[in-house]
Amino acid sequence: MSSGLLLRVEPCKIDYINRIMEGYEYLGVVTTIDRADGLLMVRVTPDTVDEVRKILSDLPVPVMFEERQ
Repeated sequence: MSSGLLLRVEPCKIDYINRIMEGYEYLGVVTTIDRADGLLMVRVTPDTVDEVRKILSDLPVPVMFEERQ
């Protein structure tokens, strides 16, 4: 079963986030939910969610994790 991390970044950083995840050989797969607002979903598995959250938290750009509603 897969899940996803919902996050928000500056819209100009969407491609950067996507490239980072590609560089990690798709440890998570990025889907843009709302380009204008910088809202993304990074699809992960239960085994990779913690690692992906750490990678995204350590990036030199602000990444805000959103709670699902």
